[in-house]
Amino acid sequence: PEEEPAKASAVADANIRVGVGLLDKLMDLVGELVLTRNQILQFNAEREDAALNATSQRLNLITTELQEGVMKTRMQPIGNAWQKLPRIVRDLSGELGKQIELEMHGADTELDRQVLDLIKDPLTHMVRNSADHGLETPAERAANGKPEQGTIRLSAYHEGGHIIICIADNGRGLNTEKIKAKAISSGLVNEADLEKMTEAQIHKFIFAPGFSTAAAVTSVSGRGVGMDVVRTNIDQIGGTIDVKSVAGEGSSVTIKIPLTLAIVSALIVEAAGDRFAIPQLSVVELVRARANSEHRIERIKDTAVLRLRNKLLPLMHLKKLLKIDDGSSSDPENGFIVVTQVGSQTFGIVVDGVFHTEEIVVKPMSTKLRHIDMFSGNTILGDGAVIMIIDPNGIARALGAAGSASHEIADENAASRASAAEQLTSLLVFRAGTNQPKAVPLGLVTRLEELPTDKIELSNGRYMVQYREQLMPLVQMAGVSVQTSGSQPILVFADDRRSMGLVVDEIIDIVEERLNIEVGGSEAGILGSAVIKGQATEVIDVGHFLPMAFPDWFTRKEMTPSASAQSILLVDDSAFFRNMLAPVLKAAGYKVRVAPNAQEGLTVLRSGQVFDVVLTDIEMPDMNGFEFAEVIRADAHLSSLPIIALSSMVSPAAIERGRQAGFYDYVAKFDRPGLIAALKEQTAEVHRAAA
Repeated sequence: PEEEPAKASAVADANIRVGVGLLDKLMDLVGELVLTRNQILQFNAEREDAALNATSQRLNLITTELQEGVMKTRMQPIGNAWQKLPRIVRDLSGELGKQIELEMHGADTELDRQVLDLIKDPLTHMVRNSADHGLETPAERAANGKPEQGTIRLSAYHEGGHIIICIADNGRGLNTEKIKAKAISSGLVNEADLEKMTEAQIHKFIFAPGFSTAAAVTSVSGRGVGMDVVRTNIDQIGGTIDVKSVAGEGSSVTIKIPLTLAIVSALIVEAAGDRFAIPQLSVVELVRARANSEHRIERIKDTAVLRLRNKLLPLMHLKKLLKIDDGSSSDPENGFIVVTQVGSQTFGIVVDGVFHTEEIVVKPMSTKLRHIDMFSGNTILGDGAVIMIIDPNGIARALGAAGSASHEIADENAASRASAAEQLTSLLVFRAGTNQPKAVPLGLVTRLEELPTDKIELSNGRYMVQYREQLMPLVQMAGVSVQTSGSQPILVFADDRRSMGLVVDEIIDIVEERLNIEVGGSEAGILGSAVIKGQATEVIDVGHFLPMAFPDWFTRKEMTPSASAQSILLVDDSAFFRNMLAPVLKAAGYKVRVAPNAQEGLTVLRSGQVFDVVLTDIEMPDMNGFEFAEVIRADAHLSSLPIIALSSMVSPAAIERGRQAGFYDYVAKFDRPGLIAALKEQTAEVHRAAA
């Protein structure tokens, strides 16, 4: 019993209270010491004095340790800012008639007291937002097959010198349509620009001043004082905020903030002869762009973009942005690029030179300069120069306002993640005869070859080449002549042990593009023109060239439909696919009837003509493949007719939807062997049933 009071007094002796003012004064002094340390290190670098070198290194070590010690005295667990949240959620739960569970993870993550004070209000606001806008009522959740109790999950963790705080809920997600309507009515954007925006860009409107999608003003929301204030608070402390949402599944807001505001690590760069500091918190990487390297600067609508690992990044020239362009010759093709990330936005800042990283002490901006949002403060470098600290948030905003090509960049980057409705086709782009590029679906091309011209022979007035122990005829498109020296690029089309070579002038690229033939072809061998990568491109009709190599390509004796041949109804709204698949099916020995849409397909089926299998495209206007299949299944005369789906998008969800609609099989459009195999399997089953 006597030991316990002694233990308690020992604990009391181990902790003392120190005024916050004193800690702040200590922090300021350490900041000044860091600046002095930087100056001495710079001074030492210019002189080669062994004694000075040893002393300055010792000073550097002690300053770093002292800095860490003082920082620790100011650190507090983030849980201190979360203390009131469970109570707030409990009150809201009763007020809104919702069941809400608040999960908190990483409450012991420590950060600077000053930062903690500044994020208390934003955190509270976002938790209230999740409860009011995000989570549905228990009845709504039950109707959508979700548990009645909604969850708000709050988590915090350290990541490379900064703290990530995430507020996520499993509610209804952001209502994109409501945000669009409000953005237009508030005059933030016009409809034409809105059409080109991605969902993520539309969600950013919630940070606009006075923006609220609440229908009525309540004590919780609808006053229009919301996410813009949150964003301003986060920006003030050099942090970034980003929102992600999945309709029906919930949304999450991620905040990234520095551990401390006093001393930060920064990259020192040069623009137009002046030096600037860019906080390392937002620097992803440094890239040296060169004209002929993989990291090259391109232009879209007069806006410079960097092609980095096949993704386009918008570029801003720092000196142009700060209007300090001295007209000095900066090579537009080459340059140092600081790849910067603010939230989910990634962009490049082009600078004239990059020096080194340095620990800088952030001095607040003078009140006269506070309105310039390109800068977040200033600092004194080791050589005594006063330089400005660039605010990446300000640059991101300027980019958003000035980026006329941002839609094009987003379009290009989003093309790879296009929605299922956008039928993306891999196309081979080449030149043949004229300067206008030509394209062919890559799925039809077996191989690309560069053949030595001495291997090409002329036989009976036709060019031939010995290829894989066979004579392969070469077909020339109009205006293309076979080269006489060097090598000849050739597209090889092969089907069922036969090969044909199409002579071209130059193979340009392989692209993924939405194939939309806008202008019909007027000459033989051209299906029409489509816009591919921003250029009018002729799409060639492979079916026109195949019989030039083998007149009987589509009508070979072994392939002539016999009386017992299976008949197929092919329904596809794209003339291109009908023209491409019909010959393939005929070549496999089937009788083929084509229909350009589901309605016509139904008319043919009900006309009394008997078919063994129906092949239907999924993505069609008016009536899609799923609906078409459901109509057939509902018809007593046709209910047992096998239906095979053709689609450019084969995903597990689509296959499941197809199974419910009554498809027997689901085949990718360009998987010709897979299609023939599926048909053979289907017709074999029909034979077995008949036997």
